[in-house]
Amino acid sequence: MPDPRILNARDAIVRVTSTAVCGSDLHLYNGFIPTMRKGDILGHEFMGEVVEVGRSVTTLRPGDRVVVPFPIACGHCRACERGLTSVCENSNPNAAVAEKLMGHSPCGIFGYSHMLGGYAGGQAEYVRVPFADFGPLKIEDGIPDEQVLFLSDILPTGYMGAEMCDISPGDVVAVWGAGPVGQFAIASAKLLGAERIIAIDRFDYRLRMAQEKAGATDVVNYEDQPVLETLDELTAGRGPDACIDSVGLEAHVDVTPLHAYDRAKQTVKAETDRPHALREAVMACAAGGVVSVIGVYGGFVDKFPMGAFMNKSLRMRTGQAHVHRYLKPLLDHIKAGTIDPSFVITHRMKLDDAPKAFKIFRDKKDDCEKVVLTP
Repeated sequence: MPDPRILNARDAIVRVTSTAVCGSDLHLYNGFIPTMRKGDILGHEFMGEVVEVGRSVTTLRPGDRVVVPFPIACGHCRACERGLTSVCENSNPNAAVAEKLMGHSPCGIFGYSHMLGGYAGGQAEYVRVPFADFGPLKIEDGIPDEQVLFLSDILPTGYMGAEMCDISPGDVVAVWGAGPVGQFAIASAKLLGAERIIAIDRFDYRLRMAQEKAGATDVVNYEDQPVLETLDELTAGRGPDACIDSVGLEAHVDVTPLHAYDRAKQTVKAETDRPHALREAVMACAAGGVVSVIGVYGGFVDKFPMGAFMNKSLRMRTGQAHVHRYLKPLLDHIKAGTIDPSFVITHRMKLDDAPKAFKIFRDKKDDCEKVVLTP
């Protein structure tokens, strides 16, 4: 691919020093997000060194180390001024495409289909960063890439997932999915004062990490234990006060007919997403509780338990992470040593090995939790 160049006075060019494969990338890789084209560059978790800036960028200069948030945000629209940067009104040049599916368009996102802007992503040697006078966070020398790389996406996403739960002392929080975002949702729930945090997954290596590194107090392997019954037992029949879905549209369920039903409906385009974790979270959540959804969904789901949701007086909070609002507070936590996000990294590979990295990550081979790539 040709090297990117400055196209707008607010652009910067960043030489990538570290990038990562995200679970959201797998939705593209597996064909569930529309409007992808041959030659598109993926990747929305990256950081690096500024090598060039547009004439209107006064906050950065060549040589600065920066982490780049995955939502592309202008900083001046109504949404950005309210801190809702993942629904920036100005950064998606293809907003009309997204509006057909979603009613209103979210922001543009690096490496995430033409529906969300068609921007080249960060799994590359160089990236053009629009609105560079607002988005990137400067990182001082002496802090390793691996400690701050995940400020680009999954650490703020996990934190926002926990923050949306309105955690009070004594609360029980259940987290569906112990992938990287789930790990950070667990760690953030602990940071915010949850008394018990229950991790739900089917891979033992992920559950071990959740308990030993992230701070889960209990783990549930849903292939070995019925989730709803187990959560009732752990909460004296009340259910968790808050439930976090960090799985999203490609959820798996250990009920063969139900899984086959959703896969069949996806195949014939009768539904776009498999909402197993979301359905279970709604059914499990305590009356009056919160369902926090940070797993990515792309379109439409079937058999949503609306009766349970309404009659239990549940609240749902969701969204792509408004990364910009969390950058500095979470960087302060990293500097203070209250969280070291690098604990999720299990594989380090060269960018040239990205095809292998995608396969290992997708297929959960070699106990793969998170892959970091270096050009």
